[in-house]
Amino acid sequence: MAVGLLSTANLPQNLAEVSFESAIVRLMPAGSAPLFGLTSLLKSETATNIEHGYFSKTMVFPSLTTTAAALVGDTTLTVAAYSHIRSGDMILNERTNEIMLVTGTPTATTVAVQRAVGTTAAAAVNSGDNLRTIGNAHEQGSVRPSAVSIIAQRQINNTQIFRDSWALTKTMASIPLIVSSNSVSESRQDCAAFHAVAIEKALFFGERFMGTRNGQPFHTMEGVIPRIRSAAAGNVTTLGATTNWTQLEAALDTVLNVTTDPKGGNIRTLFVGGTARRVIHAIARLNSTYNITPVTTDWGLQLDVIRTPRGTFELIEHPLFNAYGANSVWARMAVIIDLSCFSLAYLRKTSDDAYNSRGVQVDNGIDAEGGTLTTELTCLVTNPQACGLILNFTAGAQG
Repeated sequence: MAVGLLSTANLPQNLAEVSFESAIVRLMPAGSAPLFGLTSLLKSETATNIEHGYFSKTMVFPSLTTTAAALVGDTTLTVAAYSHIRSGDMILNERTNEIMLVTGTPTATTVAVQRAVGTTAAAAVNSGDNLRTIGNAHEQGSVRPSAVSIIAQRQINNTQIFRDSWALTKTMASIPLIVSSNSVSESRQDCAAFHAVAIEKALFFGERFMGTRNGQPFHTMEGVIPRIRSAAAGNVTTLGATTNWTQLEAALDTVLNVTTDPKGGNIRTLFVGGTARRVIHAIARLNSTYNITPVTTDWGLQLDVIRTPRGTFELIEHPLFNAYGANSVWARMAVIIDLSCFSLAYLRKTSDDAYNSRGVQVDNGIDAEGGTLTTELTCLVTNPQACGLILNFTAGAQG
């Protein structure tokens, strides 16, 4: 009971209308659209046009590669074309452990250095040596160093219009059902499931397109997998006939070189098909020691989390990946997503345009009722380097 003015402070949790993606999680928690459902827990933004631009920034780790040998006393090194190196940077020769101080950048392929800035003596430099930056150092009373900025990369994705309808005759709507309260609610739930699945598939597989259809603008969005293929091709791994732990770890490792959310650490979500999950279990079984105890009724591995030395992968078996059988490409793949860099932008939130519902008639007076769900959105993958794709899970092996 609330005395006085009723406000949202008195509103019980989940009584107010929730978004479509939140409803999918509540009504179909084990359904066919887990990624779309998870977006209800992530931030979203508003798109203001059919082309939605966003920006991504990736931390730069400058380095140099020598292209000519240098003697112990040489203070000018010839290197491959470089950027982001400035006077005052400290560089370490990975091969000799000598530390040098950059004193100038005379050309795009030469760098001036002070040798042996540390306890390691100067050593001859070979062509092909890697020189990694290890911070910077400046003298007392030094002048202001050159400013360095990371240039944001503008990304563009199109919105996509998703539409699914439900409809049934008034006669059918009047017939009671054994398994449901009525045919109307059953038809609407089916429509919601199809709508969520359509969005889910596009989030994974959609490719960006702009054209016309029926004389009207027609546009589709780019999903996670095409984004990975185009912007992070090095994170796509095709496995061999068998996969051991070392090979699996190497495939997973590619997405852990960048961190999108330093507060959460290197945590990724691994959407897998049924065959891929079986192979991962086989790899764990063949490369570990386990005991069977008679006092428990549990049986089999419950491998919902994979922990490697560098990160954690939370497994979700995706029902859609299993739709075409155990030998399909989808069933044998795993899609790695860093949810902290994934979000949706809505031009139009999901709407239900019903007809002949609650006594509202349509123009042609049809003796039926129904409606159409419409959503217009696009997805944003701000750090594709933190995502990956593993294909061709076939069989597990030791190693």
